[in-house]
Amino acid sequence: GDKDNLDSLRANNLLSLDILFPFLGCCLGILYHNWHPSKVFVGDTFCYFAGMTFAMASILGHFSETLLIMFIPQLINFVYSLPQLLGLIHCPRHRLPKYNKDTGKLEGIRSNLNLVNLILIVTGPMTEESLCRLCLVLQVVFCCLGLCLRLVVLKLIS
Repeated sequence: GDKDNLDSLRANNLLSLDILFPFLGCCLGILYHNWHPSKVFVGDTFCYFAGMTFAMASILGHFSETLLIMFIPQLINFVYSLPQLLGLIHCPRHRLPKYNKDTGKLEGIRSNLNLVNLILIVTGPMTEESLCRLCLVLQVVFCCLGLCLRLVVLKLIS
């Protein structure tokens, strides 16, 4: 009955943790070496690996809806980028912000539709380190929101 469901939920969450803890260790190593000024570039391979890791952990742990909430910044980036991704608006090869050598800050480019440029357009020019911190805070806020919503829903249904 209910005890079996709870035991199954615990087992699934432990399996997810078995996947996520080694991944967290890997990410901390990459963060250490990729902090400004970065010494490594993770590229597409790590991004695919990270996406598959999150997908596997959420599917096996039965919390795919929570993962969607945690990925709101990525979803905003995707929706905001759609006109360029679909070819409705010209999509340059690299949609990076502009580096201003005089100020040492990054400046958003309105024609490059991605979240990084949008943040810079809204906040104004900032250093790479400040932009990185802001993006990390944004991600952490949505991850905490996802976990809080999950706890609220679990309390409501139990």
